[in-house]
This record gives sequence, C-alpha cells and structure tokens, in this order.
Amino acid sequence: MAGGVQRRKSPSSPSSPSPLWGTLHALWQDKHLVLFKTEYTLLVVSVLWLLEIGINVWVIQKVAYTEIDWKAYMDEVEGVINGTYDYTQLKGDTGPLVYPAGFVYIFTAIYYITSHGVNIRLGQYIFAVFYLVTLLMVFRIYYRTKKVPPYVFFFMCCASYRIHSIFVLRLFNDPVAMMLLFAAVNLFMDGYWTLGCGIYSLAVSVKMNVLLFAPGLLFLLLSEFGLIRTIPKLSLCAVIQLLLGLPFLLENPIGYISRAFDLGRQFMFKWTVNWRFLPEWLFLDRYFHLLLLSAHLLTLLLFALCRWKRPKENILEILKEPRKRKVPAQKNTVDQIVLVLFTSNFIGMCFSRSLHYQFYVWYFHTLPYLLWSGGVKKLAHLLRVLILGLIELSWNTYPSTIGSSAALHVCHLIILLCLWLALPLPSAPAETQGDAPVKDKQQ
Repeated sequence: MAGGVQRRKSPSSPSSPSPLWGTLHALWQDKHLVLFKTEYTLLVVSVLWLLEIGINVWVIQKVAYTEIDWKAYMDEVEGVINGTYDYTQLKGDTGPLVYPAGFVYIFTAIYYITSHGVNIRLGQYIFAVFYLVTLLMVFRIYYRTKKVPPYVFFFMCCASYRIHSIFVLRLFNDPVAMMLLFAAVNLFMDGYWTLGCGIYSLAVSVKMNVLLFAPGLLFLLLSEFGLIRTIPKLSLCAVIQLLLGLPFLLENPIGYISRAFDLGRQFMFKWTVNWRFLPEWLFLDRYFHLLLLSAHLLTLLLFALCRWKRPKENILEILKEPRKRKVPAQKNTVDQIVLVLFTSNFIGMCFSRSLHYQFYVWYFHTLPYLLWSGGVKKLAHLLRVLILGLIELSWNTYPSTIGSSAALHVCHLIILLCLWLALPLPSAPAETQGDAPVKDKQQ
C-alpha cells in the first residue's frame, strides 16, 4: 500500500529466537566448558541422576548379592517383634544388636515389606531408592554451594563400585543413617534448624557414627543462636532419643544404653581399612585409642578456634545471644554450614580407631567438597581427582594392605592440611542494624 504500513514481525519468526533456543545455543557454544563451569551443575547432576537409575537396576540384576549383615538385621528386629525388649537378649548371626532404637523401627518396616526379610531382591530395590534419594540431597548441596566443577560428580556417583555395593549389594544400615543426615544438612542450609535437629537425631538413632557431625553442628547452633536458644534444640534431640528408646529403656535401661551407644566397642583387626600397617597388639591397645581420641578432640578445638570462628571474634562470644555480641552478628552462609559440618565429620574419620568397608559411605559424598574447599591453590584439578582415586582404591582393596592403609592416611593428611590452610569463608551480611535476633524458620 502507498501508506507503507509496516507489518509487525511474528514472535515465532526465526529472527527472534525463543528463550529455549537461546539457552540451547549458549549451551552448544559452551559445550567444552559444561563439565568445568559450576553454573552447569544442575544440568550435569540431572543427567547423572537419571543414569544412576539404570546403573542401580543393572547392578541389582547382574551382580550377585552378598550376604553380610542382612540376616542378622532381620533376626534382631524379629526378636523385638516377638516381644523381647531387653537389648542384651537381642542378637543375630554376626553378634548382638548394637544400634539405637531408630534402626529397629526402620528395619522392622523393611522386615514386613520384604516378607519377613525373605524377599532380598525387593530389599535391594528399597535400598536403590535410598541411594537415589541420598544422591538428590547431596546434589542439592553441591548445587547450592557451586564450589565443585560438574565433571567431579561422575566420580562421586557412577564410578564408585564400593558405594553401590554398600547400598544395593550388602544392604547395610549406614546408608539409611547418611540419607537422614543429608536431609538434615539440607534443612540447615534452608534455615530450618529445629526441624533439621529433629532429623539429625533420627539419623543418630539409626547409627551412632552420625555423632561425628555433632561438634560442627553444636558450633553452628551456638554461632546462630547463642547458648540459651541452642538448649531447646539440643533438648529436642535428646527427647527424640528418649522417646524412640523408651520401650527398651523401661525394660533394661543400662542394657540399652551400653549396647546402642557403646563408645568403647572393640573392633576386629582383620576388618580394618585404615590401620593395617600397625601390629595387632597396638591396634587393640587402649592407650592408642586414648591417643587417637585426644588428637581428635585437639584437632576439633584448633579448627573451632582458628578456622570456624570469625576473625577477631572471641570464641566465648558465640555463647551469647547474637544481638548482645561485641562483633555484630552475621548469619552463616550455606558454604560455612556445609564446610563446618563436613570438616567435623572428616576429622572424626581421620582419627577413627578403625574403619570398616561399609564406613566409606560416612564421608564419601563429602570428599569432593572438602578437596575443592582447600586453601592450596596449586592443588590442581588432576591432583584432586588423583586423591579421590587413591581413596577409592584404598577402600576397594580387600583385604586391606599396609600400602592401602598408608595411602589412605596420606590422602587424609593432605585434605586436612588443605582445609587448615583455607581462608575463612565470608559471612552473610547482617540482616538489619537493629540487632534483630536470628530467626529459625517455622514449619
């Protein structure tokens, strides 16, 4: 027309690409960086998680199940079902029941679901679900922190034979405890401290190893809330333990506490992964155990005083309410929460009296975070992956050897030194200048 009215371009015109097309184009342009840039963490872990579904099905169908503790677990809960509440009378093929009451309730449910423990294949698929749920929560931690390059997640899931074996071929209770622990960590990251403490206590009720996170959790609670407001959260943890253990406490309180929370239990030298290079008499020596405990407590104290607390802050200040502190209170960042908890657990692993093969799951999913949190800038990607590989090899060497145990300790020492040399993480800025108390999100 003479007026020359210009037609508006259609939104679907090729000259104005859709947001999805733009995203795909950018992804293709950066394809060589997808495995290295943390902004692609969500994409990579989503693909790996879907792959893990197939891997777990393949492992269950193609790799032979190994009987170690499953029958013993079923015998122990069957004793409770039959009316025995005296912990000293509960035992299975491999010995007495040595786990807290939460273990009994969870595995009683599994006992009924698997037709009194007979349908082991169904039990394997239940543990495959536990594995996938655990991975979801672990991946969420790494997605929130964006500290570890995405290619590392392949080594953290698909490439670990030992972890798949612990979950779906041997059906240990350790994965159940760690699944609950990672759920608690996610709640702490989101600010749900009370609910997180409740889930944390449930994890402890499945297996006592979760107590290795307790020093770090106590530090975070005091840092966030001060002593007075921390006490109710600690009380909640204690009440949950009391309620879960009540039927057994009423029957034989000393028997329940001494069996379920036996801190002095002696481990067998033939199963140790970390102390094979010692003579057996030294491995069993109580003075050696006291030395390890002292080193454990001293290292925790040093990290709390020099690495976890904020610079220029007196350690005793965290006992006060945040609004009454000399240094203005600042919220812990997600990175600080995760680093303190994972470091607390790792220190416990370094000085453990013995590590058995299923204990690998206690810290396996935390190792990449710890390695990429270290303060040694020259620790290249390849060296970090090599350390992960050596640790995996040490845990896959059966029976353990002098070399595998020594290699494990060397790797632990390198990680611990890197964590010590790391600069303190910056805190989140205070929300207001009005000294408003830190809030625990209500559910």
